[in-house]
Amino acid sequence: MNFASRVALACSAVALACSAGASGAAAQGLGVDFSQWQVGGMAVVAPKYEGSKSYDLLGFPLLIPGGLEEGGRFSVKGVDDVRFRLLSLYGFEIGPVAGYRFGRDESDGDRLTGLGDIDGGLVLGGYVGYRAGTFLASASYGHQVTGDDDAGALVRLGIENKYRLSRSLTVTPGLGATWADGDYMSTYFGVPTAKATATRSAFDADAGFKDVNMSLVADLALDDRWTLKMIGKYSRLIGDAADSPVVETENQLFGGLGLTYRFSVGGAGR
Repeated sequence: MNFASRVALACSAVALACSAGASGAAAQGLGVDFSQWQVGGMAVVAPKYEGSKSYDLLGFPLLIPGGLEEGGRFSVKGVDDVRFRLLSLYGFEIGPVAGYRFGRDESDGDRLTGLGDIDGGLVLGGYVGYRAGTFLASASYGHQVTGDDDAGALVRLGIENKYRLSRSLTVTPGLGATWADGDYMSTYFGVPTAKATATRSAFDADAGFKDVNMSLVADLALDDRWTLKMIGKYSRLIGDAADSPVVETENQLFGGLGLTYRFSVGGAGR
């Protein structure tokens, strides 16, 4: 399964996972309202693998419970970075992080031939943040604990701010950077001496910042029920990640366009 397919399937799984495990008053306490739902679909364009210059287009369904977008305790910053705000005080917040990191198939690109597949797995960690109104600065740590559990850890640093440009349009621009430990860099960007070829030299990828990025998320309410969702992200690989012989281009783009319909269940109206 290629990278774009993994992203699409994981986005659906994350939306469903955030709605699981709580109901009734407990769910309300977690900031999730099961009387309100959004259902729809999204199309995404993503690189075949991290560092690929080729892209795939894929569509997938969305099913999102109410409250996840209105300041509830859950927030989704990435497939492997689903956060739960456990404690908050004077603008500071802290909580656990969970998610799933998808691996990589050597068939995803010519430069990966002979390197073998990388198994994905469960990611666990935590995050800290500071929130002032609509502004959020945060740092998260996530380490893969199953599958290729030596695939390492990532630290994500980011700032974002939500702007309501009109009654119907909300945009959230963000800036960030990602630091990877030695295990992650070696797994995804290194080339062992035994697997070097005439066109791919051996490469030792050390721990360090692997990318800087900027993103923009927008929600456009077409009416009381229908919402258009737009996601755009640009990442620039840096350091050893950019120099790796498996990387075809340092410039990585991700885009998504979706449409959802909001409805009520259990007799709840809007």
